[in-house]
Amino acid sequence: MKICLISVEIFAWGKYGGFGRATRTIGRELAKRGHEVYAVVPRRPGQGSVEFLDGIRVLGFSPWRPWDSARLFRECDADIYHSCEPSFGTYFAMKAKPDSRHVVTFRDPRDFQDWKMEFDLPSLNKLQVVHNYFYENNILVRNCIKKMNAVFTIGKYLVPKVKSMYHLEIDPIFLPTPVHIPETIRKSDAPTVCYVARLDRRKRPKLFLDLARKFPDVHFIAMGKSRDRKWEAELRAEYSNLANLEMTGFVDQFGSDLHSKILEKSWIMVNTATREALPNSFLEASAHQCAILSSVDPDGFASVFGHHAGNDDFSAGLSALLNGGAWKERGRRGYEYVKETFEIHRAIDRHIAFYEQVLTG
Repeated sequence: MKICLISVEIFAWGKYGGFGRATRTIGRELAKRGHEVYAVVPRRPGQGSVEFLDGIRVLGFSPWRPWDSARLFRECDADIYHSCEPSFGTYFAMKAKPDSRHVVTFRDPRDFQDWKMEFDLPSLNKLQVVHNYFYENNILVRNCIKKMNAVFTIGKYLVPKVKSMYHLEIDPIFLPTPVHIPETIRKSDAPTVCYVARLDRRKRPKLFLDLARKFPDVHFIAMGKSRDRKWEAELRAEYSNLANLEMTGFVDQFGSDLHSKILEKSWIMVNTATREALPNSFLEASAHQCAILSSVDPDGFASVFGHHAGNDDFSAGLSALLNGGAWKERGRRGYEYVKETFEIHRAIDRHIAFYEQVLTG
C-alpha cells in the first residue's frame, strides 16, 4: 500500500511532541512491513522540502502557506491518507485527492474548554495558541470529519467526546497507539520517580519539582524542556539546590536509549498537566512497569494503574504508592494492559487491517 500520514509534526527538526512521536513510529513500522510511506508536515527550521526519515519520505511545506500541501498530496498519489489528528492538511488532502481513501485519528480532540486551557496557559504565547486553533480546528477542517472513510480515537473514553463534537452518526473506532515493550525491565533499588513532558506552564512541572523538596529520600528525574527558555531557566535556578533532583533536558527517544533506561529504573511516573488526552508517556511508562500518578485519568490509567490525584494531592498519592510497595502491583497491571493492547506489532497489525478494510469498502 501507499500510505500518506498527515500531521502537524514528525518528532524531528526541533519539533518534539506526542503527535510527532506517534506519526514517526507508525510510519517507521509501516515502512518496515514493506509499505510505501509518505508524511506531509509543516516544514521546520533545518528541514528540507524532501527528507528521508526511518524509511518515510517526508515532504515539507511552509506553515504559512498550507495550501501548498495540496500539490504534495497529489504527488504522493497514496491509497490511504491518514491524518494523525485533524488539521488544515486534512482538508487539502481531501481536496487534492477526493477519490482516495481518507481516515483520521483523534489523538487530542479539543473542545472549547480545552482550547481555553491552552490559551490561559500557553506553551509559548497566546498568539501561538490562536494560530494552532485556526490551523487545526477551522470550519473547513471540521467539515471533513463526516466525509472520512473511517474515524479513530486513541482512547476509549474519547469515543463519545468525538462523536458529540462532530455530530457523527456512528461511534469512532478505538485504534491503539503503537508502543515498544522492552524485553527486560530492572527497577532501581532506591525509590525513583520520573516526569516525562515539556516543562511548560500547562504541564505544571512545579508540582513535580515541589515533590522533590517534600521527599528528600526519593530520587526525582525530570525529562523535558520548555519552549519558553526564560521560564525553564527560572525553574532550574529555583530548584538547583535539590540534591535528589535530576533535570535531564530534552531526551530524544529515537536517538538514544536514555528515555527507556530512565523509565526502566523508575518506580512511578508523575503527570501534573491540567489536561491530557491519552499521552504517549502513560503508555511508555506502563510498558516499563511504572505506576502512574496523575491528576488526569484517561481510560482509568491513573486510578487503575497508579493513583488518581484528582485534587492535586500528589504528595498523598506518592506516599500511598511508595508505602508497602503499592506502586509495584499497579505498575504490573499497567504493563499487562499495555502489552495486550498497545504492543507495537499488534497495534500496527490493527492499522493495516483497518486500511485494508477501508480500501475494500
